[in-house]
Amino acid sequence: MANMCPYGRFTHAVVRGIPETFGKAVGDGRENGDISVDLAKAQRQFGCLTGALRQKVGLQLIEIPPDPELPESWRIDDVAVIQGDTALITRPFKQQRRSEVEAVRRVMSELNLTVVEMGGEEGDSGGATLEGSDVLFTGREFFVGISSHTNRRGAEVLADTFRDFAVSTVPVCGGARLRNICSMGGPDTIIISNSDGAKKTLRMMEQLTDHHYEVLTVPEESAANCIYIKGPSKRDFLLHRPAEECPDSVSAFQKLQDYTLLPTACSEASKLGASLSSLCLLINRKHTYF
Repeated sequence: MANMCPYGRFTHAVVRGIPETFGKAVGDGRENGDISVDLAKAQRQFGCLTGALRQKVGLQLIEIPPDPELPESWRIDDVAVIQGDTALITRPFKQQRRSEVEAVRRVMSELNLTVVEMGGEEGDSGGATLEGSDVLFTGREFFVGISSHTNRRGAEVLADTFRDFAVSTVPVCGGARLRNICSMGGPDTIIISNSDGAKKTLRMMEQLTDHHYEVLTVPEESAANCIYIKGPSKRDFLLHRPAEECPDSVSAFQKLQDYTLLPTACSEASKLGASLSSLCLLINRKHTYF
């Protein structure tokens, strides 16, 4: 499984707007537990993210309209795993989220990607759950976090779909998603939080891979999720949480030489357990592999 593609080369970003029901429980209109979210602020933050992706990084932006009947549909990263020309449509853990995939499936087809379905409860993938926020692709291999949202059968479906790449499963501690505690900061760099759970997951990843990755540790867990993109201009961009949200981690990002750092707020989505990468699907349609 020696296949590799240059990590971070993207041409398109697919996003889904923040609905008026942001932060509400499905069906009863109540807030998500005791969490108080600011809808207008969340929509402004979403606008800043999409503006950065389009205007600063230079990606083509495809925006799916918000759907108030699907209050978590803005977490678009959960419903597809994309590599090369293939898009695996996932099966989120919550039954009420599974209709989110329909609009995303249409966009993937319009982009002429090969769409692979996890299928229904019956058949070979019966019982499988998989959310994209539990999947870390490094350009060389996949790590799938086994969490309260993703199970081993879901990881097996992913491995069957992307057979050219090694797929390893790692535990995710504390009920988080894998990419809440780590993300890629470049082709060979993993950004990871300094928490004990994250360190345990990293040790497992290091035991399972034959490749050496550089590790950039950040003191705040919410800072560990970043979006690295080598844009059409061939510049290295890193979207990361700003100093107002993660003041102790800014100095760590400044160690990344020759990067264009783009502080991007995500406080409202973060209150609901999401992170920057939850808000977009990144795609490369120019086949710039080498």
